[in-house]
Amino acid sequence: MRAITIHGREVGPGHPVYIIAEMSANHRQDFDTAVRIMEAAKEAGADAVKLQTYTPDTLTIDSEKDLFRIRETIWKGVKLYDLYREAYMPWEWQPKLKGIADRLGMDLFSSPFDASAVDFLETLNVPAYKVASFELVDLPLLSRIAATRKPIILSTGMATKEEIEEALRAIGKAGGGEVCLLKCTSAYPAPPEEMNLRTLPDLSEAFGVPVGLSDHTLGSEVALAAVALGASLIEKHFTLSRGVPGPDSSFSMEPAEFAAMVKGIRTVEKALGRISYELSEKEAESRPFRRSLFVVKDMRAGDLFTEENVRSIRPGNGLHTRHLGEVLGKRAARSVDRGTPLSWDLIA
Repeated sequence: MRAITIHGREVGPGHPVYIIAEMSANHRQDFDTAVRIMEAAKEAGADAVKLQTYTPDTLTIDSEKDLFRIRETIWKGVKLYDLYREAYMPWEWQPKLKGIADRLGMDLFSSPFDASAVDFLETLNVPAYKVASFELVDLPLLSRIAATRKPIILSTGMATKEEIEEALRAIGKAGGGEVCLLKCTSAYPAPPEEMNLRTLPDLSEAFGVPVGLSDHTLGSEVALAAVALGASLIEKHFTLSRGVPGPDSSFSMEPAEFAAMVKGIRTVEKALGRISYELSEKEAESRPFRRSLFVVKDMRAGDLFTEENVRSIRPGNGLHTRHLGEVLGKRAARSVDRGTPLSWDLIA
C-alpha cells in the first residue's frame, strides 16, 4: 500500500499520523479570527489547516422551496443558502492565509466545491485537495481536481462501497493518482456508536490506499481508536472557543483539547510499534524477577524435596518451574538454607 505525499511529507502506514485542523466556519467571517485559529492550531500540534472554498451560489441557489431547507441536524429549519452565506470564507483572504501558513511552517489546503474554486486554489499552489463527503458523488468535480495531479483526501461519509469505487474510477480516469480515503460519519456531532471504526482496515484493504478519519464526534477518544486501527490521517474541526456561537462551533475542538489529542496520537503511534516477540530493553531488566524454584524451608542432607519445602516463587535465580515434577521425591545432596535457589548440584 503506497503512501501519499503532501508537501514532501509521506502520509500512510509506517509514517507519523498527519493531523489536520479544519477551520470550517469557525472564522465567523473575521480575518483576524482566522489568523488566530491558524496560530493556535500550529501551537496545538496540527500539521495542516484546512479551509473551504465556496460561495453560497457555488453550492446551491437561493430558493424558498422546502427542498432547500434543512430538516434535521443542528441547523434544522435553516435555508441552505443562508447557512452557506453565514459560513463561507471570503476568497480574498485565502492567499493571505496561505502566506501565513507558510511562515508558520504548516500546510494549508482547502475543500473546493466547484471548478472555479479548483482554478482559484491552483493559483495558490496548494499541496493537496480535500473532498467533502457530500461532494464524493460530484464526478465532474472529482475529475477536475484529479487533473491537477495533486494528492486527494476523500471523505466517504454517506457513501456506499460502489459509490467509492465510482469516485476512484473517475479520479483515475482523469489522471489522478494519490488518494487517501477518510472514514466519516456525516452527522454533526456524530454519535460514537455510529462511527463503525472497524471499517478502517477493510477500507484500506478493499481499495489499496491509505485511510484516515474525518471525525465529527466530541472529544478525542474516537480519533485515538482510529489511529490504533490504522488511520494515517486525522481531521478535526478546530475553534478558539465553543462558547462563541457559529455554524460548526458546537462540535469543534478548542486548542487545549486539540493539543491533548495530538499528544495522545503521538503516544499511540509509539505504542503501536511493530510486530515483535523480542524482549525490550525494559523487559530485559525485569526478566530476573520471574518465578523459579526455591528451597523455602531449611533442609538437611538426605531430606526429601516436597511441595512443603520447594516452591515456585520470585525471583528467577533457581531452576525453571518446568523441572518441579522431576525434583519432588528426590533427596537433598547436602544441607540447604531457606531462600536458596534450587540447582541440580543440590539434588542427590
